[in-house]
Amino acid sequence: MSAPTPKSLPTSGLELRSLIKRSGVLELSLARVAIVPPAADEVIVRVEATPINPSDLGLLLGPADPASAVASGTPVNPVTAFPLNETLINAMTARLDQSMAVGNEGAGVVVAAGSGAQHLLGKTVAVIGGNLYAEYRRAKLAECIPLPPGITPAQGASVFVNPMTALSMVDNMRRDGHKGLVHTAAASNLGQMLNRVCLKDGVDLVCIVRSQAQAALLREQGAKFVCDSSSPDFATELTAALVTTGATLAFDAIGGGELATTILSRMEAAANQTAKEYSRYGSNTYKQLFIYGALDMGPTVLKRNFGFSFGVGGWLLWPYLQKIGPTSVMALQKRVLDEITTTFASHYSAEISLRDVLDPAIIARYGRRATGEKFLINPAR
Repeated sequence: MSAPTPKSLPTSGLELRSLIKRSGVLELSLARVAIVPPAADEVIVRVEATPINPSDLGLLLGPADPASAVASGTPVNPVTAFPLNETLINAMTARLDQSMAVGNEGAGVVVAAGSGAQHLLGKTVAVIGGNLYAEYRRAKLAECIPLPPGITPAQGASVFVNPMTALSMVDNMRRDGHKGLVHTAAASNLGQMLNRVCLKDGVDLVCIVRSQAQAALLREQGAKFVCDSSSPDFATELTAALVTTGATLAFDAIGGGELATTILSRMEAAANQTAKEYSRYGSNTYKQLFIYGALDMGPTVLKRNFGFSFGVGGWLLWPYLQKIGPTSVMALQKRVLDEITTTFASHYSAEISLRDVLDPAIIARYGRRATGEKFLINPAR
């Protein structure tokens, strides 16, 4: 039996929607939806903080160019549209004409609870599973992570995606028998978090960045092996770092271009420095590169100058967590909560409202996916 809805709980709330029309337009809008009282194993969370992660941008903006945003609608019902060409439309056939809710994770206060969830009423919880770019979120108990006392929604909003990704990368390294890690886009919020994990755990991490400023940022945070891909000595410096660390597992957030080839070829060069004899098939050292992002939407170019002992594949957090099982997942999540204000603290450049998400000027900023430009949405604003 469901608990009665408190008188203070509104009957409806706003949520952000992303829609790609067959006519060739992506539209962002705010929809008013009914707040349905929670079932026995559910709660209603008033969302007070939800981040814009790269994974959220994939659904929020899809293939649209952030610079093409055009505002329309009314102040009460704003709409922002992005024109798409036919090629982009054809690549999105599966989601055409579907108004989709956005937001992978967030946090807020439980304002209504079913009979089996009364222990969470009034508590601050993190929520996972989507549809968090909303004023209110109806959630199953399994989707809620109670936050430690004193932790605010802003502190707990990013408690899942980046922390669990960083820990899973290290977990993957250990399970597959690798000695160290390589990470691209390493100055990102996730990259800085992964650096803190590796420093704490004594794991050798090779950080690949795209500017001297990013390299300086990571070195200030204690990173030992930082390679700037914009440097003319990048390949030489990367090889030296790989020789020292023995890292043979890479997680690539870039995706497109020749960076994957460079990493694998430098791993091969590092392995060959200790080879006792020549083989026309390359070294026997197995090299694995996982692509988990798409900062470069172009083709991934593999020039095959790294022998035959290698693997290139895709990597996503959810499938990995399903693979390692609930016991391991719970252990990783416990560590995140234990270190939520230290190792796994997230930092934001701006806090915006739901309506701000539709503002073309603000879209131009968060759509760049620039290092240090992580946005936090507060739907309660």
